[in-house]
Amino acid sequence: MSVFDYFSDHWGMLVLILGMTIALTSEIHLEKRMVNRIAATNVMLLLYSVACYIETYLGNQENFNILRPVLSAVCYSLIAFILVNIVMIVYPKQKAYLLFPAILNAVLCFISIPTGIVFTIDENNHFQRGTLGYLTYFINALYLAYLLINVFKSGRKQKEDYRILFYMALTSLFCLVAPLFVETADMHWFNITIAVDIMLYYVYLLQQFTKRDPLTKLLNRQTYYSDAEKYINEVTAVITMDMNGLKEINDSEGHVAGDTALKALADCFWTAAHKKGQRVYRIGGDEYVILCIGSGEDEVKSLIERIRAEVSETPYTCSIGYAMKSEGSTIDSLYHQADEMLYEEKKEFYARTGKTRQRKR
Repeated sequence: MSVFDYFSDHWGMLVLILGMTIALTSEIHLEKRMVNRIAATNVMLLLYSVACYIETYLGNQENFNILRPVLSAVCYSLIAFILVNIVMIVYPKQKAYLLFPAILNAVLCFISIPTGIVFTIDENNHFQRGTLGYLTYFINALYLAYLLINVFKSGRKQKEDYRILFYMALTSLFCLVAPLFVETADMHWFNITIAVDIMLYYVYLLQQFTKRDPLTKLLNRQTYYSDAEKYINEVTAVITMDMNGLKEINDSEGHVAGDTALKALADCFWTAAHKKGQRVYRIGGDEYVILCIGSGEDEVKSLIERIRAEVSETPYTCSIGYAMKSEGSTIDSLYHQADEMLYEEKKEFYARTGKTRQRKR
């Protein structure tokens, strides 16, 4: 056993962790809590790899060493904490009680050193599972199942944004169960897999900054132009939405109140557009667009009704227009047709309420 051998065995993981550390210390647009969790996961991954390396070395010796069961307990404990941390990185609003299974697993693993309830190492230095020998695998499976379930729930629309999360969960699950069925598989698989998955998720987060509006989290104007070109033949309708009275809110209550209103409307549009192929964008201050892919006119009208119902539950209002694709129409022409319908509705709103108009033609 030597430092060189350790570096040789874990070189790929170490390169990824060092690269992530450099990236995290650079000027990035991630919340401090997110940066800290990613950094903590990398530290735990590094500790896990060292503990596993030493434990494996001791396991190949003829004589029993008391350090081996301690390191085994450390390894089994760290796996669960690494996974729960990944869940909390992907879904930051999770409550602290999510840590409870990982804490329980750690307590039982360390209790197992004198009792053998999870594992035991006999005087001949042979590892054996105890009564709760598969406890760690079960708890880890729960965390991965929780991650997968939330991926499906969060990604019911625009699923391409969540494919990387699904991939992370599946690869983590595979590298955890592989050692149970494949003799040549070892826990080094877990080290490199988690390191790669964290790097992939970091790239995913940066990708979201380029394609989503930072205030509302809807797809942004740049993505709208990209999708308009990408789905040029599939788009069957364009819906435009524009908030009413934003200028009045900004002037009387301040821009923070205006931002709150814009986010509230964005949530309404996102909730209403629950079908696949109904992609929602914020393309300007209070201007929103939905590209409908494969939707017929009845579906489009139904979507508009859902939008009006959602918005009616808020203190705000918006004007809406839509246009259906016809022979020779382009997405730009559909947008302008929808915007003309929207503008007529907006004129009627301001005439009725006497509020100050923001948009000028």
